[in-house]
Amino acid sequence: MGLGGHKMSQLFSTELLPVSDRIDAWQWNAEQVCGDCRIRIPKSSFHGSIEVRQVGSLRLTRFSSSPLSFWKWPIDTVSSENRSCIVITQIVGARRYLQDGAEVFLKAGDSTVIDSGRPWSSSCATECVRLYLRVPRWIMEDRLQTIEVPIAEKISGTTRIGSMLSQLSQCLYDKAGRTGEAETAIVLDGYFHTLAGCLGRRTLAAERGPDLLRQILRYVDTHLAEPTLTPFETASALNISLRHLHRVFSATGTTLGDYVRARRLEQCRRDLMNPRLREKTITDIAFFWGFSDAAHFSHAFRSQFGASPRAFRAQMAEKIRQVTTDLRVRSFVVSEMSAFRYSRPN
Repeated sequence: MGLGGHKMSQLFSTELLPVSDRIDAWQWNAEQVCGDCRIRIPKSSFHGSIEVRQVGSLRLTRFSSSPLSFWKWPIDTVSSENRSCIVITQIVGARRYLQDGAEVFLKAGDSTVIDSGRPWSSSCATECVRLYLRVPRWIMEDRLQTIEVPIAEKISGTTRIGSMLSQLSQCLYDKAGRTGEAETAIVLDGYFHTLAGCLGRRTLAAERGPDLLRQILRYVDTHLAEPTLTPFETASALNISLRHLHRVFSATGTTLGDYVRARRLEQCRRDLMNPRLREKTITDIAFFWGFSDAAHFSHAFRSQFGASPRAFRAQMAEKIRQVTTDLRVRSFVVSEMSAFRYSRPN
């Protein structure tokens, strides 16, 4: 039976399939859960099962199989909004996981975290059962209150807190679809609280917020003239989720998009006031600072400063002319008075 539909629990098993069909069937069903991957299975008779259960909004998958190895290419990129973390808990047997040059060997009761945005692989030489909890990156950051999730590090099941995490993983699997939303939420709260303790790198967002906000503002100011500057591009460059970026920036009382627009308009205003740039057209200035539509820029400028760019530039030019004239008159008067004073007879 293949995976499919929107059932609370979806099951695939090789049990009723001919031995000759099992590997292809496993490959196809594994790709429905994990995306593009390559599997290597010993020539001996293969068997296994894949069961997917929903835990609230999260997907928890139980893989059970005879020995196999696989290489996984990401369906999500590092900068993707769909990027996730996969919390793996070994239930039976031992399995090796590799990602970004880091290697972790899990025995029953151990856990680790893998980044879905980067290639990774795993292998085992024995019968093996493991649980994969797929957690969107922004949820992981929210739950753990951190933007630095340790990847491919062993959480030992021989420690009290590591053992508790393993038991909670099994509890999530056993209770999936059998409890109400409130009870599921309580179990998930306990799970993520325990996971945070296991990782041992809990960094409060409230403590990191000001520093991260400064990084965001610095990045925006550095790339202000680039038309590609967007909240998503900024979040990707800083290696945080888009939701986390918006959450941190909300402390300013505005959105990042509004801030970027206001900063660009201010730079345009300064350039329109600069007599050295009078040879540049209004459109040239607007496009230089990241605006791509002259009409939109004109409307935004009028809303921000109460005058069209053309009228504002003309007003500034007239003020500069008046100030220059006044300075020349004052200079002339002072010069004449000085000449008169020194030309009086004794």
